[in-house]
Amino acid sequence: MKQYKVGRHFFLAAMGLIVFLAGLVLIKTAKDAEGIMITLPYICVGLGSGIFGGNIGTALKNKAMLKNPQAARQFEREQKDERNQVISNKSKARVYDLMIFVYAAVVLAFALMQVEIYVTMTLVAVYLFFIFANVFFVTKYSREM
Repeated sequence: MKQYKVGRHFFLAAMGLIVFLAGLVLIKTAKDAEGIMITLPYICVGLGSGIFGGNIGTALKNKAMLKNPQAARQFEREQKDERNQVISNKSKARVYDLMIFVYAAVVLAFALMQVEIYVTMTLVAVYLFFIFANVFFVTKYSREM
């Protein structure tokens, strides 16, 4: 059975909360900011809330699993179930197909709105990264199977 650690996740959740609160304080106090200080508070808020939310959820799930070993075994069985894995992989594939079209539409919209060229080219680079990663994994898995 998997070891469920709780303390580490609560610690990381606390660190995320501190980063989040630091971002909020910076938003309120840094009125005449320049350079990176314009965006740093918002980056702190985003990262802090993500770190806090992900780790507090994991910590609470792990704490519940420690209290109820029967539920933990059932959860692990469901995670390893072949049918659930196929469903998960199929849904990921559908989301990827949808993401490719939506992302292409966003890149096109940015280009038509004449957004700065570095923004559009960054989006194009990320889009091409996804496409090349897909080609790589299709080639890799076709050789393995």
